[in-house]
Amino acid sequence: MNSSAKASPWWTPSVHADRRPLLIGRNAIQAALRGFFAREDFIEVDTAVLQVSPGNEAHLHAFATEALTTDGQKAPFYLHTSPEFACKKLLAAGEERISCFAHVYRNRERGPLHHPEFTMLEWYRAGESYESLMMDCVRILALATETVKTGKLAYRGAESDPFAGPERTSVAEAFERHAGIDLLASVVADGSTDRDHLAAEMKRVGMRVADDDGWADLFSRVLVEKIEPHLGFGRITILDEYPVSEAALARPSARDSRVAERFELYACGVELANGFGELTNAAEQRRRFEIEMAEKARVYGETYPIDEDFLAALSLMPEASGIALGFDRLVMLATGASRIDQVLWAPVAEYGR
Repeated sequence: MNSSAKASPWWTPSVHADRRPLLIGRNAIQAALRGFFAREDFIEVDTAVLQVSPGNEAHLHAFATEALTTDGQKAPFYLHTSPEFACKKLLAAGEERISCFAHVYRNRERGPLHHPEFTMLEWYRAGESYESLMMDCVRILALATETVKTGKLAYRGAESDPFAGPERTSVAEAFERHAGIDLLASVVADGSTDRDHLAAEMKRVGMRVADDDGWADLFSRVLVEKIEPHLGFGRITILDEYPVSEAALARPSARDSRVAERFELYACGVELANGFGELTNAAEQRRRFEIEMAEKARVYGETYPIDEDFLAALSLMPEASGIALGFDRLVMLATGASRIDQVLWAPVAEYGR
């Protein structure tokens, strides 16, 4: 067989027949999760894809489009990278427990674990701690494997038991254990960071450091190269208490001002979810967005607008916890699929070919 031959399209009957059991499993898991949230008294909501801002994270890339007014004037819009802004506006409006299966869009992303259009499952609990989300995750992962009768999460030869108690570790503990680096020694009490200190620590343990790397670049390199390869094997891992400079939309911890109420969920080395004790301080959120957009301008030469309605809604939003889970990745691991496009009913066309 010619190794350069193009693979058959997903809609070829033989290819679809191979994928169909995984897709049926996807539907079953989605139905089971809808039942889970209904039993927990959640309201399922649906949010608009078109937004004035797609989100304000430096390294997330959006799809841009434009709307035409009735008189033909153009107005810029973006396909959202998450339903988060809309969901939080609904919390401000008075909803208390909401869940959302949202198609979301991220540019510059395609691979075994990434797709330009995918499904994000988000849910929010007003008046509840972010530890409640951790318990939700444990129950959801177990339910997914029970539904498709695999009883485990698996990815490329690795396995994770969702019924075993999860490992919960802080980011600082993980840096010490897996990289031999004292992360919080490079974080000041006010949340500011010491780039040179972290760079020196990385050089000490033999890691690469570039002259133009900022503290966030160095943090991400250690996380990807030294930490993530150890997470979620045998049992799921909850990686908790991110440095406050990496808090995104999470509030600072009352226990230690250097860290935030943010956790990520891992199984088989794969990141599945990102949860927050939500920040409701509009001024602080604006400051973080501006820092992120300055970094985006520096690295990529572009920025995205800030959603002023979202910042205004924060003044009405109650204390809450919220989380985004990659639904397609969960289906992958529950069914044992090796690529995300195997669990998408109709993948986005291959481009650039």
